[in-house]
Amino acid sequence: MSARLRAARTAVLVVRAWLALAAFDVAQPAGFSRVSGWLRRQRIASRRSSATTDQVIWSVEEACVWYVKRAMCLQRSVVATWLLRRHGIPAQTVIGYRPLPFESHAWVEVDGQVVNDRPQYQRAFRVLDRL
Repeated sequence: MSARLRAARTAVLVVRAWLALAAFDVAQPAGFSRVSGWLRRQRIASRRSSATTDQVIWSVEEACVWYVKRAMCLQRSVVATWLLRRHGIPAQTVIGYRPLPFESHAWVEVDGQVVNDRPQYQRAFRVLDRL
């Protein structure tokens, strides 16, 4: 694959991630249950694309740099999970919490491994839900 084609595919991934960040913001007033229900219905594509997990995660992070506001962990994780599934990668958004001092966080796992954040979240946080 030529460098020009790779760059074009990466740009498309970043644009899709940016648009998904905006769609999340539009859907957010409908409530978390609606967003989580939508993500639960998003199936893993039957054919795996040429995009790797690292490329998709990088594209989401790059889209966040150019987004109009700061994207929080849940928004980034939902968008990354959706894009990974579209590319045939079995991803889950994990929502966890720490009771004292209270803190909550969301991250993405593929095959039980954290792919968009630090792996220590798995040890430090109790899982509330997997989407």
